[in-house]
Amino acid sequence: MSKYAQPERRPAVVTGASAGIGAATALVLASAGYPVALGARRADKCDEVAAAIREAGGEAFVHPLDITDPGSVQDFVKAATADLGDIEVLVNNAGAVGPGVVHDVDSERFARELDLNVVGAHRMVHAIVPGMVERRRGDVVFVSSDVAVRARPFMSSYAAGKWGLEGMAHAMQMELEGTGVRASIVRPGGTWSEMGSDWDPEQGADVLNHWVRFGFARHPHFLKPQAIGQAISTIVSAPRGVHLNLVEVTPEAPVEDR
Repeated sequence: MSKYAQPERRPAVVTGASAGIGAATALVLASAGYPVALGARRADKCDEVAAAIREAGGEAFVHPLDITDPGSVQDFVKAATADLGDIEVLVNNAGAVGPGVVHDVDSERFARELDLNVVGAHRMVHAIVPGMVERRRGDVVFVSSDVAVRARPFMSSYAAGKWGLEGMAHAMQMELEGTGVRASIVRPGGTWSEMGSDWDPEQGADVLNHWVRFGFARHPHFLKPQAIGQAISTIVSAPRGVHLNLVEVTPEAPVEDR
């Protein structure tokens, strides 16, 4: 195999694969021929996604994964590798957002959210990327958010977490240059998902109203999570020698009548 060739079989890991962008990404990658390892704390929900993948003729593996637990990360990576083979693609998607004014949120909650949204992604990187570097190929995709460049209010640590996640990813892009491993960022705009579905309705409405006040909701359209999955599939399917290092995906405004 030449140094710019890809193996025919490219196992992919998707974190936060129980719903939303993670589930959609697993389905899109599987339809493109990638064996997929689905990881999330809600493994039963991953089983439902895996069943849909297998029904369509794809290959899927499910194992519980809590990216805030180093032991869980190690167990997941070991099990996924044993079942699917060396991991060629890592999609760091797991994350969460809770509403709140920064100065009102207690520091323990703030730290827990940063641990999930930033340190958890690093735990996956630490477990998988050294093997990629050794093999001189691989793709790591970080699912960020438009809040990384346009912070929104009343989201507690979320903006800080996504800024930090992109900072880590940009540093990795420089560190991995010449290794054959590509680190990429997908930066979604407003997307329909379960994220925020557990908020108090009145609190959620108040947050949205403030977003309008600060110009963050110019139109009512949101992306379907499949759009992000398709962007991720495009990134990891790019031929060797091509690096799609940052892809920003935003919902198109409704077409106006003339």
